[in-house]
Amino acid sequence: MTSLIIQTVVNAFVSSSFAALMAVGLVMIFGVMRVINFAHGELYMVGAYTVWYLYGENELPFFVAVIAAIALVGVVGLLMERTLFRPMRGNPLGGLILSVGVLFILQVLAVIIGGRGLMKHIPPALEGQWDVFGIEGVSVPFQRLVVIGVAVFLLALLWLFLKRTKLGWALRATAQDPEAALLQGISINKASLLAMGLGAALAGAAGGIMAPLVRVDPAMGHAAIITAFIVIIVGGIGSLEGAVVVAVLYTFFHTFVTTFLDGTLASIFGLVLLLVVLTIKPTGLFGKGEKH
Repeated sequence: MTSLIIQTVVNAFVSSSFAALMAVGLVMIFGVMRVINFAHGELYMVGAYTVWYLYGENELPFFVAVIAAIALVGVVGLLMERTLFRPMRGNPLGGLILSVGVLFILQVLAVIIGGRGLMKHIPPALEGQWDVFGIEGVSVPFQRLVVIGVAVFLLALLWLFLKRTKLGWALRATAQDPEAALLQGISINKASLLAMGLGAALAGAAGGIMAPLVRVDPAMGHAAIITAFIVIIVGGIGSLEGAVVVAVLYTFFHTFVTTFLDGTLASIFGLVLLLVVLTIKPTGLFGKGEKH
């Protein structure tokens, strides 16, 4: 039982790493642009497909493929902001509808490029496993440790960027009060472009590092976006800290329930948890109410 618990904890850390990258990217986009990007899961899928094509099919180094996935998905995000979301600024429903359109377009492109059928084979970047503290029966594949390490590294870089750079301060100011930021000379267009590019790049990174561990197919973004939405709603829409904390708490809860009970029950309990939190605190655990 002890070995199973430790193994489950490690699996939960892997899940929380991926969920935090997805949720933080989604929070950044909404915080600055006030747009709910339903195509965020498909950006995650594009990142995974990029790694499959470059690393799995053409044998480029894994980390080169991940960097390419981050860059490609970041560019896709920039194009979405410039051509779709910017003209719809002030019209959240229009932006939401456009993001749903992008969702289907990216899925169709994935089918055209990779076909539909069996799971794409993506070998692990690192062979072997780590015997956790020498405990018998408890081992972690190095590929899972890669996911945790890359996610922590990227989130730390993002934190430093937001807290220690002028561009980061501009993003935070725009998210807190767009009108005041505009009066201070901050370009809303540039802030939105940067937020969308960074948010998309984080989704691409999540897809890239998770590609060897999950089923890579055109519909793989569905479960990812549901998890991300639950995390940001419970954490508080617009709260980056809430997204990270709840990503860890929710994925630990979900992983333990899945391991010891059932995956379907874990999903049901997760939605019940969401309803309970919103009933008690409608703004989420770390969210703040609107100022009047």
